[in-house]
Amino acid sequence: MQPIPYYYCPIIQTMALTPSNMIPLGTVASDFILSDSVSDRTLSLSNARGELATVIMFICNHCPYVKHVNAEIVKLANDYAAKGVKCIAISSNDVASTPEDSPEKMKETALNEGYSFPYLYDETQAVAKAYDAACTPDFYIFDAAMRLVYRGQLDDSRPSNKIPLTGKDVRDALDNLLAGKDVSPFQRPSIGCNIKWK
Repeated sequence: MQPIPYYYCPIIQTMALTPSNMIPLGTVASDFILSDSVSDRTLSLSNARGELATVIMFICNHCPYVKHVNAEIVKLANDYAAKGVKCIAISSNDVASTPEDSPEKMKETALNEGYSFPYLYDETQAVAKAYDAACTPDFYIFDAAMRLVYRGQLDDSRPSNKIPLTGKDVRDALDNLLAGKDVSPFQRPSIGCNIKWK
């Protein structure tokens, strides 16, 4: 077995890649009220959720694993917007240790990347803890009753493996959910930078 690779960055010399915690399927989404860095409005899950499905993504600005998937999450959100699916992005990183993840920088990132979805700032980190989020990016899909049907990776692509970005895992789960089919319980964890806890 090969060792887990290490990611190097100027902020933290070395850190092991972190996988999703893979909370139980069927878990009911925890409500929240957070500030949207793009619109400067306060949003709750109840007024930002989708009619048929809600995709919650824990992301941040500085993580190379998030930077790698940015184009695909924008495309995915746009592709499913008319199908009753809403995407919500949340950043929970401690900005004292990662200033690049501040709300001001979040707004810049959202505008530069063309986010069509809210990018919420979880300053207290209570939302990340409620969802047992572990890494960036980390993906959760909830059905119309706000019960968890998918958690894990976007697809198999990583910054260094040269596998094309497709969003396959999240797209397959959404397609099955919208078609009234069972979402496969065989789900692979996401992997990326750990959330920077206070």
